Amino acid sequence: MKILSIAIPSYNSQDYMRHCIESLLPGGEDVEILIVDDGSKDGTGQIADEYEAAYPGIVRALHQENGGHGEAVNTGLSHASGYYFKVVDSDDWVNPEAYEKILAFLKQTLNDEDPLDMLISNYVYEKQGAIHKKVIHYHSILPENCFFGWEDIGHFGPSQNILMHSVIYRRELLTGCGFRLPGHTFYVDNLFVFTPLPYVKRMYYLDVDFYRYFIGREDQSVNEKVMMSRIDQQIRVNKLMIDTYAAHEGAFSSPKLEEYMLHYLSTITLVTSVLLIKMKTDEAEVMRADVWKYLEENAPQAYRQMKHSTLGHLSSSRNKLSEKITRGGYKIAQKWIGFN
Repeated sequence: MKILSIAIPSYNSQDYMRHCIESLLPGGEDVEILIVDDGSKDGTGQIADEYEAAYPGIVRALHQENGGHGEAVNTGLSHASGYYFKVVDSDDWVNPEAYEKILAFLKQTLNDEDPLDMLISNYVYEKQGAIHKKVIHYHSILPENCFFGWEDIGHFGPSQNILMHSVIYRRELLTGCGFRLPGHTFYVDNLFVFTPLPYVKRMYYLDVDFYRYFIGREDQSVNEKVMMSRIDQQIRVNKLMIDTYAAHEGAFSSPKLEEYMLHYLSTITLVTSVLLIKMKTDEAEVMRADVWKYLEENAPQAYRQMKHSTLGHLSSSRNKLSEKITRGGYKIAQKWIGFN
């Protein structure tokens, strides 16, 4: 059995995907690299086939009609055979030294009586033009050099959500909980992390700067103007996260798990709200009110807690002071998190 399956969702990625793939090849026979060509119209599919031919048994090229990032992840997962599963976007890459350490650690866990559900590591914002690269780590939040559960975690700050870049899941945990991402939707990386969390029991934090997250292209999905143009998809993801939270509300296995998932949901709802505020249209105001109404109707406990928090109160209100403060808070988040 392969230790790790790595899915690379790829759409019109010919200009940068080789860097991603080359960074993953040092995993050798311990990994399978699943390049999912999501209906690309450039040379992405040919490059995927080229690597499959050059590295049989390690690289697989999977071709499908365009279904979006989420459907590409679904395809990768459905074809994966590794014990663990990771997603690496085609414009990102991994650090070789950290990669070696992660594979060595995962290999040690294969025969554990209690399975490891989620491995967490650091990621680095490779922001174009930035001299100093921001590292997102979890030193003050997660125990180090030991396995732990939700009751052992600390308090997460605004810039310290566990993102897709920082997680490796046990594959059977994903398949066992019926995990599936929606097609033709951006921002599903949040769902990739968020949806399986209630099923995670045993975790480990490896303090290595593994994932390198490239950011800076004008057409990138986290560009603010692009996010506004796709606000319907941001709202869809936000509501699906509310659905996930609502399905477990009142029945979380741990108060710390509930606290963290509420923290994550609050962050996404704040981003949605601020984008809608900055659009400055009556339609956007209607959509913002609808998001908060959806939260109130489907996850009333979360609504009450978020509504009475400072950021929740500001992002759900409609007066000019609230809007000014909320926009200011988002600018701080941009600086902390590195949004384009």
